[in-house]
Amino acid sequence: MIQRNTFCREGKKLIEVKNLVKRYGSHLAVDHLNFTVESGQIYGFLGPNGAGKSTLIKLINGLLTPTSGKVLIDGMAPCTRTKEIVSYLPERTYLNDWMKVREIIAYFDDFYANFVKERALEMLERLGISPDARLRTLSKGSREKVQLILVMSRDADLYILDEPIGGVDPAARQYILSTILSNYNENATILLSTHLIAEIENILDRVLFLQNGQLILNHSVDEIRLQQKKSIDALFREVFQC
Repeated sequence: MIQRNTFCREGKKLIEVKNLVKRYGSHLAVDHLNFTVESGQIYGFLGPNGAGKSTLIKLINGLLTPTSGKVLIDGMAPCTRTKEIVSYLPERTYLNDWMKVREIIAYFDDFYANFVKERALEMLERLGISPDARLRTLSKGSREKVQLILVMSRDADLYILDEPIGGVDPAARQYILSTILSNYNENATILLSTHLIAEIENILDRVLFLQNGQLILNHSVDEIRLQQKKSIDALFREVFQC
């Protein structure tokens, strides 16, 4: 089981979410959220399907416009500058499947100044994925590994990972988590959304529980274990009765 040293590393406020609202017609997907995210921490955005996790992640990335309220990343609204410091793994792949893996890496190397090509090639080798393979010839799990490699090969300040281990086989999940932990700057921040809580809770510093677009819990993992005497997975099942 992958674990990490969780001594307190309080940093600056990297993300500020202020009275954030997102409506789709009459549906309130994000309901007046307020919270901050500090640098040097790993956060879990946790909740059942339809809780608003993906909508919140897209708002933070600037892929959606808030109905009201605001998101600030390093003091700025999502913009070209913030995209330079954010590395985002969406839930669904966006890569052109006719390209070779090597060509995709070259594209990222050209596009992002903070992309480390050598790191990407090293991770490919460790995962047994050929750089000369075309994406369409790879299994779904291998395609998702390639996408994660691309994201973690950037020296970003903020990594936003939407279901990073959801599409890979159980045997590969521990390696994926190890890859995440060993390939980011410890002063950076990771936001991680997943339904596989038991698999990832040992790497988290803090968890936010979302339900019906509302924030119903925002605590450090250590606080929960000391005060509730429960694992994050057990508390999640209790709160959401699953």
